[in-house]
Amino acid sequence: MGLLLKVFIPLLGAALAFYFYSAPENFNEEMLRGKRVIVTGASSGIGEQMAYHLARMEAHLLLTARTEAKLQKVVERCLELGAASARYISGSMDSPSLPEELLSEAENTWGGLDMLILNHIGQSSFSYFSGDVGHVRKLMDINFVSYVALATAALPMLKESEGSIVVVSSIAGRIAGPFTAPYSATKFALDGFFSSLRQELIIEKVNVSITLCILGYINTESAVRAVSHVIPDTPAPKEECALEIIRGGALRWREVHYPPRTVSSMLLLRSFAPELLDSIVRGSYRVENVRRT
Repeated sequence: MGLLLKVFIPLLGAALAFYFYSAPENFNEEMLRGKRVIVTGASSGIGEQMAYHLARMEAHLLLTARTEAKLQKVVERCLELGAASARYISGSMDSPSLPEELLSEAENTWGGLDMLILNHIGQSSFSYFSGDVGHVRKLMDINFVSYVALATAALPMLKESEGSIVVVSSIAGRIAGPFTAPYSATKFALDGFFSSLRQELIIEKVNVSITLCILGYINTESAVRAVSHVIPDTPAPKEECALEIIRGGALRWREVHYPPRTVSSMLLLRSFAPELLDSIVRGSYRVENVRRT
């Protein structure tokens, strides 16, 4: 069985990757030139890398995250790389006033918005669920409710520009593995809300695309620090991941899977052999290294 899976899953992943990524549209970096883009969670990790890619594409950038000092450095680097403009607003994503502050800045500075990239995330440990319901509520506010609030505030301008919403999610929002119960719940919620909203926009003939990004293990500092002692796999590069997210948003794809073969094959296996997938997932962890909180 082990040998069969080692052969079958990569082949399956390759076929699915071809299916999802063989669309006729060609991505051209000039597609983003002059576009007005908000990126959340932009002070580090995938968000930081997306900011740099967009800067090279000569987009206008409004970045946000909690840490002002880091944001300042990212904005400076974006301007060096060729951004049409770059500015930031620092703040916590669970702040009720931040969405309106960001969108007011976009409207007053640019007169509109072309793309909203929702990428921020709250801190959550990789461990057995401790029963801390307060943490679940806090994480839902940051990882889910704030996404809804930002998208809601941005929709009037995005409808006018026929723009795009890009939602950075996780394989944990499609496949519920162990040790991520609060985090996984927030990511499942994102899928439910934005997939439903996409349907409503289509029914109303509103030309605003929603791209949901299903990501696997990426080599961001926070992810490696949280799970490297439990997950022995080699994480995928954040720079390439960031570019693939931007590509999917620009081409208005329904979903981005990254790494494509790994994520796509896991999703298909979940559909026809969920118990087998669960067993494979459990067996891939160094369970003895997981701490209880």
